[in-house]
Amino acid sequence: MQKLILFLGLIFCVSFSSSSLAQKKPLIVFVCGDHEYSGEETLPILAKELEKNYGFNVKVLKSYPNQNSEKNIPGLEILKEADLAVFYLRWRQLVPEQLALIDDYLKSGKPIMGFRTTTHAFNFPKGHESEKWNAFGEFALNAPPGWGGKAAHTHYGHNSTTDVSVIQAAKKHPILQGVAPNFHVSSWLYRVLPDYPTKGSEWLLMGKSVNPDKAAIDNPVAWVGTNSFGAKVFTTTLGHPEDFSVEAFQRLLINAIHWELGQKVPKKWKGKIDINVPYRGMVN
Repeated sequence: MQKLILFLGLIFCVSFSSSSLAQKKPLIVFVCGDHEYSGEETLPILAKELEKNYGFNVKVLKSYPNQNSEKNIPGLEILKEADLAVFYLRWRQLVPEQLALIDDYLKSGKPIMGFRTTTHAFNFPKGHESEKWNAFGEFALNAPPGWGGKAAHTHYGHNSTTDVSVIQAAKKHPILQGVAPNFHVSSWLYRVLPDYPTKGSEWLLMGKSVNPDKAAIDNPVAWVGTNSFGAKVFTTTLGHPEDFSVEAFQRLLINAIHWELGQKVPKKWKGKIDINVPYRGMVN
């Protein structure tokens, strides 16, 4: 009888332990601070959808006290627990202690996702001790190392928009499952060619500028790859707040997050997300 009780107790413990592991939800940390594109408003809505309908734990961090604060994003310690870090930054100058937390995450080799201006996430003065972070786009996201310069990283004017199409060679990629083959967004097209995305990246979506302010060439607007830390990367140069109301873009992001975390992309789409954030531009 005693042996039976011990056996049943062992079975219970093993079952409980297995159940606990199965119930552990991946943690996605969103890090926002972009001056212009209201990432601190759009990404929390996306995060809520991921938590409610897709079973993830989420945490959203924002520049403090507002999107124009370039030197402080409280709470970055949570990156130690993150399974995926999603960045929407623009020209930050974070203090060394906060940079160290991002550095530790990058060195962990865990996956990373970046939106639009995160290609130029940091903007330290020449000669500053943290100047190397200006190349964040390149070493973390396989994107140009900062805005302008030799990379000729620029865009085609604030009065332009972008036609987006799935690149045929990539159409079977899991991230593109259920994504419309053609859609239109409000983002003005970023130029990343000819040298970026970095060699070895796989292009997923191509953008064509509509009503450009200068001679324009088509440019990739979403790609995946492995960064210099050996981590899985998903980068998109889209991210105008009105882009988030486009269902094809929403599905792209939900798919990309699952792919980054090594999970199967959901076959069943949960439906369009209610994200309606107007473009405000630069405000004090």
